[in-house]
Amino acid sequence: MAKRILIVDDNPNMSSLLQEMLEVFDYESVRAGDGAEALSELEKGNFSMVITDMRMPNMSGLELISEVKSRFPKMPVVLISGYSVSEIDAQPGSHRADGFLGKPLMMSDIEKMLNTLLR
Repeated sequence: MAKRILIVDDNPNMSSLLQEMLEVFDYESVRAGDGAEALSELEKGNFSMVITDMRMPNMSGLELISEVKSRFPKMPVVLISGYSVSEIDAQPGSHRADGFLGKPLMMSDIEKMLNTLLR
C-alpha cells in the first residue's frame, strides 16, 4: 500500500504542485484547503504524514500542527513556508514541526524529508 500524505494549503496551485512532486517519489496524497478540512480528512483516512503551509486563513499551519500533534501524537508534520526557520521559531507557541520545507519547493529537499521521516 502506498504511503499517503495529507497536503494542507489554501493555494490550490501550490498543493497541486506538491502533489505532483510527491507522485515522483511514489507517494499518494490528498489535498485539503484549510485546517478544518485537514482535521476532517485525518479523522477519515489513514495518513503517514501531514505537510502544511504556515500562512492560511482561519487556522494557521502552526495552529494545525498543535491540533494534529494533540490528536495524532506520532504523526510527522512538516511545515512549508517562504519564511526562514528562525522567523518561524520566533512565532509564539510551540509548533513542534518534524520538518521544514522552504519555498520555492525543491525536489532534493522533498526527497530528503521523505527519506528522513518516512523510510
